[in-house]
Amino acid sequence: MKIYGLQKMTLLDFPGRIACTVFLSGCDMRCPFCHNSELAEERAEPVMTVEELLAFLDRRQGMLDGVAVTGGEPLLRKENLKLLREIRDRGYPIKLDTNGTHPERLRQALDEGLVQYCAMDLKNSPERYAETVGLPRFDVGPVRESVRMLMSGRTDYEFRTTAVREFHDERSFRAMGEWIHGARRYFLQQFVNRDTVPNQGLTPPSPEEMRAWAEIMRPHVEEVALRGVE
Repeated sequence: MKIYGLQKMTLLDFPGRIACTVFLSGCDMRCPFCHNSELAEERAEPVMTVEELLAFLDRRQGMLDGVAVTGGEPLLRKENLKLLREIRDRGYPIKLDTNGTHPERLRQALDEGLVQYCAMDLKNSPERYAETVGLPRFDVGPVRESVRMLMSGRTDYEFRTTAVREFHDERSFRAMGEWIHGARRYFLQQFVNRDTVPNQGLTPPSPEEMRAWAEIMRPHVEEVALRGVE
């Protein structure tokens, strides 16, 4: 196992903590608007070994109070759970980013107390999920199971959606609001086009659209906030 990126310090990725962010490779989705497509498609080169990462964490004891693990999809491979254990055993709380496609590994991570905060991508309404993740035959069932698991209160969590004009509309958010009705926290983040995005030409919604969509979600979720909108 290799590490494909390391942000040595962040105040943004793990709410309420000074953390580092660890990037893993590989994903089972092919979202046309992905910012980390080189990780998702496993085209990136590793930056360090797991042993080097753990040595870094040992040196940062007392300076960092959390580790965010992202990708790619961190639950894509079973052996990544071993990395979470190694981080946990060093006393670091873990924030996990996931797309929800591996509920059995998410359950194992929660059962073992490996995850103190989980950020799960909610890509779109169920009827538009396959289109949004770039997989025509995508089965949304595992994602539904992961949503239920987080909403059961097993750990602190958030759902989040990257809004893209070509994939999202008012109907999308009405359906998502009903889907996660009663959820704790939801963030709506505005798509930003970058060189790494697979499908160039996609566009962000307007700030007015973003605010209107957030209002649709508010009756369903305890805390709703925008990201990337001034």
